[in-house]
Amino acid sequence: MHNAPVRVVIADDHPTFRDGLTRLLETDGDLHVIGSAGDGDEATRLVEQLEPDLLLLDVAMPRKPGLVALRELRERSVRARIILVTAALDRDELISGLQLGAQGIVLKESASEVLFKSIHAVVAGQYWVGRNRVADLTTALQQLLASHPQPSRKHFGLTPRELEIISVILGGYSNGDIATKFSISEKTVKHHLTNIFDKLGVSNRLELALFAVHHKIGLTPVPVAAPAAAQAPVQPSAPTKQTATLV
Repeated sequence: MHNAPVRVVIADDHPTFRDGLTRLLETDGDLHVIGSAGDGDEATRLVEQLEPDLLLLDVAMPRKPGLVALRELRERSVRARIILVTAALDRDELISGLQLGAQGIVLKESASEVLFKSIHAVVAGQYWVGRNRVADLTTALQQLLASHPQPSRKHFGLTPRELEIISVILGGYSNGDIATKFSISEKTVKHHLTNIFDKLGVSNRLELALFAVHHKIGLTPVPVAAPAAAQAPVQPSAPTKQTATLV
């Protein structure tokens, strides 16, 4: 935790909820509520003016919804970490919130202990989804998807090899790693990535990872296809060595 109290702004359109949440947070000596807002417009103004460490942002607010306010704040590169506070978990809406830069999602009906844990986790640089602390954005998205699954899975015209490549990209593989894993050249890897980007409408690896997690593409490890047999004759004196090169 910080040596100084964490400075918090609360944004929610219900005055009773704001007041109760303020009193609750002030029972923790590490937290200090420095402002509250009743709509998205006021929230963005307060955050820019007061520069808090943390914003607790209601998703459903008048005049400017929480996600619109979140987008504007991230476009302005505010330093505050943001936890979305919501009455209900709408999967697609909350995935958008994480993709827009929120670090946490907490239900309004959560116990106070869960709220405090979420705040301390997010301030420490981690993510929080529902009742659980998670280490990074990809894990947060995967956890949200696992708890609110999408009925069907689309492949968006991707080939089996392209799906394999997405799977290993989610595992953090570089182009060189992928080339080695599939026994192909880096030029071929780049060609596959270009096709994948075009088919999914993304422009870089981060956007690809977020898209893949959102649509549950490549999240299950895919067996690596063996490369095509070499055209050169196999030397009968060294069969073991020839087989080992395929691993």
